[in-house]
Amino acid sequence: MKSEETTAKPLVVSILSLSLLTVMAGAAVAPALGVIQEYFADSSPVLVQMIISIPAIFIVITNSIFPRLCKKFGAKALTMIGLLLYTVGGCIAGAFSQIVLVLIMRAFVGIGVGIIMPLSTGLLSFYFPPEKQSKLMGYSSAMNQMGGVVATLLSGVLATISWRLSFLVYLMGFFSIILCVIFVPNDRIHRSEESAVDRESDKSAVARAAEESASPDDKGVFRQNYVYIIAMFLLMTTFFLYPANFAMETVQDSVIPARYIASIMAGADLIAFFGGLLFVVLKKICGRFARFLAPLLFLAGYLLLILAGGWFGVLAGSACIGFANGVGVPFIIFEASVRAGKAAATTVMPLISAALYLAQFLCPILMSIVRMLFGSAVSHLPYCFAVVLAVFFCFWSVLIPSERATR
Repeated sequence: MKSEETTAKPLVVSILSLSLLTVMAGAAVAPALGVIQEYFADSSPVLVQMIISIPAIFIVITNSIFPRLCKKFGAKALTMIGLLLYTVGGCIAGAFSQIVLVLIMRAFVGIGVGIIMPLSTGLLSFYFPPEKQSKLMGYSSAMNQMGGVVATLLSGVLATISWRLSFLVYLMGFFSIILCVIFVPNDRIHRSEESAVDRESDKSAVARAAEESASPDDKGVFRQNYVYIIAMFLLMTTFFLYPANFAMETVQDSVIPARYIASIMAGADLIAFFGGLLFVVLKKICGRFARFLAPLLFLAGYLLLILAGGWFGVLAGSACIGFANGVGVPFIIFEASVRAGKAAATTVMPLISAALYLAQFLCPILMSIVRMLFGSAVSHLPYCFAVVLAVFFCFWSVLIPSERATR
């Protein structure tokens, strides 16, 4: 049963607070990685790099068992488990002097985000009708980007004092814990139960779609939603080539001083924030062409970085890439959640979340393969690879149904 109007706003704020946290799984302590590497100088550089990447693997693993967790726990209980793992595991990591123990705590963060991420979007589908979801998904994406900006800047400041303090950025999770304890109901959101609820709602188009996607066969869920899952993988891989390579590529060009790089990247996150806020308006304006907005913006952004160069190319290209990420993520999530209906939290959302974080983990590996194939023969190779992915993403977007009914 949907929330009453008197409790809708606190519930929305509580759910959206989860979106502030999800992007910080690995990125939060990235500004402190250099200082951390100095402290663990005797450890393998690969282990130090895993401080950033290991949460993504555990997010994917947790996403794969998320529907089973929904059978055993209600929404509030799941949210609390995820938030406690995220907050406690994130903060305590800075207390250890052994790299293995730090990585174990980072794994707990990944498990926590693996629970939080599907809930941050799936609960919006569960508690709110499709006509409100488009706007809320945009807000969710905007909060996600804003969380990244706040976490990166705060972690960078704390790292100047001590690398251990940089992990305290995960204390932001306590804000969500307080909100969710008070306002999130402990409803069971498992899809089999929701199918029964949907059958009582006059068999609307959205309810029928939810029933169709509520198959007990997880492989069937993938088959029904593979267009959105692969689209999210393509989007995040195309985007992640920017933060993973921007600093190195910009330094090599020697046009923009290194001291401005962090500010430019934070600016791209802010642009993504506004992209999420404007998602509903842009979707209405673009209509059935909204599915091409993100891939075309990615294409324009990386071409500007390659061809224009200088201050204009870097700033305009970064803005296009940030905006593409800001509007692309809520578009895919919204379209997939409308198809799945109230069952989205336990069907398609865990798979989309897994695709998002799997892309983040595999992106450096794919880039290393591309470097092995082309070496230094191609200038701005990461950006060129991103152009190829953006073109493929554009063609893949043709498969995304245009103008899905939400009435």
